[in-house]
Amino acid sequence: EQGRNSKYEALPVSEALSMGVHESQSLLWERCVGQSLEFWQYATPVAQKYFPHLKNVTPEQFYYRLNQVQRSLIRVDADEVTYPFHVIIRFEIEKGLMDGTIAVKDLPRIWNAKMKEYLSIDVPSDSKGVLQDVHWSGAAIGYFPSYTLGAMMAVQIFQAAARDIPSLKDDIRQGKFSSLKNWLNTKVHQVGSLYPSPDELLTKVTGEPLNPKYFIEYLSAKYKDIYKF
Repeated sequence: EQGRNSKYEALPVSEALSMGVHESQSLLWERCVGQSLEFWQYATPVAQKYFPHLKNVTPEQFYYRLNQVQRSLIRVDADEVTYPFHVIIRFEIEKGLMDGTIAVKDLPRIWNAKMKEYLSIDVPSDSKGVLQDVHWSGAAIGYFPSYTLGAMMAVQIFQAAARDIPSLKDDIRQGKFSSLKNWLNTKVHQVGSLYPSPDELLTKVTGEPLNPKYFIEYLSAKYKDIYKF
């Protein structure tokens, strides 16, 4: 939000192009930067300075701990590998609610069945199942895919930034984030809603429309290295 073009403040063109694009920016910093090994090579001494009990923890240990993959009942607690399954479950249910193939009274049963199908988890209660999100009670039907669209966009945009900023990983390792921030300000934030669609924005920024292969390759390479398979 702080990177938006102040010249066009309060005009529609200054707003994020879509909620998927909006989500991509927080996810880029959270996952591509904050959960990277390079970030923890920088942040570990900082953490140890203020929390002395961490003095024997290595950057690699921080990195591995923050990138564990584990099935979870709760969407907001999910890791980046299993998170898309939570989104798929919600999207399929929303689609059924809208086309009439799912009745509201059947939501708990269908939710529990899908959690079992996709994540092999038994749901102990509706509070930890179908009632866990605020979106449906707030009439935000159709929002959930924005999270995974944003995650895919984040990886594609970050890789484009890495091509344009050859020193990016070294910058992150040294705690220098201004090159990435300035790049994002120029390429994404200040552009706002100038382009008609996220695909056109991505084509301008990365050279092609949204392509899920980058997200899949990112997850595959990262977790093959972490889990040694």
